[in-house]
Amino acid sequence: MGAMAKPLTECLNDIFNRLLARFGALHWWPADSPFEVVVGAILTQNTAWRNVELAIAALKGEVPLTAGNLLRIDRQRLEELIRPAGFFRQKAERLQLFAAHLMNHYAGDLSAMLAGPLQDVRDELLHCKGVGPETADSILLYAGGQPSFVVDAYTRRLLGRLGLLQGHERYDQIRQLFMTHLPHNSDLFNEYHALIVEQCKQHCRVKPLCCDCPLQGDCAVYRRGDYP
Repeated sequence: MGAMAKPLTECLNDIFNRLLARFGALHWWPADSPFEVVVGAILTQNTAWRNVELAIAALKGEVPLTAGNLLRIDRQRLEELIRPAGFFRQKAERLQLFAAHLMNHYAGDLSAMLAGPLQDVRDELLHCKGVGPETADSILLYAGGQPSFVVDAYTRRLLGRLGLLQGHERYDQIRQLFMTHLPHNSDLFNEYHALIVEQCKQHCRVKPLCCDCPLQGDCAVYRRGDYP
């Protein structure tokens, strides 16, 4: 990991507090039900959220969003409905495989699936086809209320620029950074991830906009002058 002057726990808390002061509480993830969170987590792979919203709206216009209803939709029709999210054939298969697992093992009760010990549930999710670590942690956190930190490209970018990463860390190494140094609180993890996303959309873009950035003082990129 990269080096900063402050202890890591203090540094992570300081980042959170500065972002919260700037952006306020963001109350992510937007969904009408936990199962809709699962659908969104699978659909959002390799696409922008606005495309997921179009796909979910189309699905909800067809049937109430449940595991049983997803399985009753003809595969070709499902592909048409979720086409805006991209990779629609692959994602249609993954959605129906997950729905089948939920129906076969939990009678469609997502809360029962997600209620077990965090690591056990995470391992089960990771064994579902097409569910990788980021998708699994999104489902755990946002659908199950389990304190599992979500790492995405925004997280990696922000922490790298702040000097907390060297650039070669694996997903689980970055996740463990938060899991080790922050209280295991799902509300905290939820808000922290949402704030990182907002920070990277507004300031820490691929081409950073450092002007008025709330993290400017601790940013290695800014200190080096590697900004517009």
